[in-house]
Amino acid sequence: MTIDIYANFPGGNISVEKIEGDDVYVHQELRDTDRDWFYWCFGIKGAAAGKKLTFHFTKSRALAGLGPAISRDNCETWSWLGSDCVQDNAFTYTFADDESEIYFSYAMPYQLSRWQEFLKHSDFSNALTEHELAVTKRGRQNYYYTIDARKERQRRLHISARHHCCEMMVNYAIEGLLEWLFQSDCTEATYLRDHVDILLVPFVDLDGVEDGDQGKGRSPRDHGRDYLDESIYPSCAAIRQLAGNWGKDEIDMYFDMHCPWIAGKHNEDTYFVGSRFEENATQQIVFSKLVEQHTQGPLPFSHDNHLPFGEAWNVGANSNDGAGINVWAAQLPSTKLCTTIELPYAIASGAEVNQVTAKAFGPDLGRALGFYLRDHIDE
Repeated sequence: MTIDIYANFPGGNISVEKIEGDDVYVHQELRDTDRDWFYWCFGIKGAAAGKKLTFHFTKSRALAGLGPAISRDNCETWSWLGSDCVQDNAFTYTFADDESEIYFSYAMPYQLSRWQEFLKHSDFSNALTEHELAVTKRGRQNYYYTIDARKERQRRLHISARHHCCEMMVNYAIEGLLEWLFQSDCTEATYLRDHVDILLVPFVDLDGVEDGDQGKGRSPRDHGRDYLDESIYPSCAAIRQLAGNWGKDEIDMYFDMHCPWIAGKHNEDTYFVGSRFEENATQQIVFSKLVEQHTQGPLPFSHDNHLPFGEAWNVGANSNDGAGINVWAAQLPSTKLCTTIELPYAIASGAEVNQVTAKAFGPDLGRALGFYLRDHIDE
């Protein structure tokens, strides 16, 4: 049987250059991304039992700290193959007897279908109201979701994810946050349910998520830089409109959730990206320390990893091509706290990031938010 490597499914991305014996030469498709980036995801079938193949990525780095992720159940569950199978920018895999079709990816994909299944099978979906956000440039209807405070509303929180469509691990954290919010009887969850309205945009760049784009560095600018002057993407323009007309009150807090680069320094720790605005930066530090103090999940969080503005990549020159929601929202008069949250793809301070542990980060974030609001804002 001929080996078939394909990417014609939601989130698929690969270009096969050639197959020579047991060596497969591939690279990630950049499409309209204007720099090297690392997103890829493909399926493979037709490899004989016991067949050992080595996949060589011929462009820029494409493997995270735990090697590739693999799914043997049609992309429902994923696990890391580990670094032992990796040499340079290649990985080797031996196919088992029952592996007629499997999937590989640089991390653990999260598509629109998973989000829909998550809501369908949750026992709290009736607490979320779905709204039309915008029709994307490629004709998809994008949505946002709202959760109303059960008692006296005191604050409004905006959560966004996938401004850079390849940064999928944060969606698992959002799942965990929602489950904790509605299922936990702890004081912090009760407080948030009673007093905080939430507006959630799970897929800002929905087109990129479903089409398998890089998203980061999209030309002429990506969704994560589309908050300067007039937005060119309908979803970003709609988010800006929501800031002032979501009911009677404006939004107090913004959490924009991201994943960093694929590996290395500043990319294998969970951290907040420091604001260029002094008052907001001060609130970020307060909140970051609370996350460290109240983390109970398997992923370590240390405020020492906080990246202040002006250090490493967090400089003004990094956004010369536009402005992110963190810059735009921090300048709104109603905003009390605005932060970008970076959750690594594979390794967080030595701990494995996966579908389960990433999900567990959501409750840690929620607990810290409850303490932050009760003890530092609404006291």
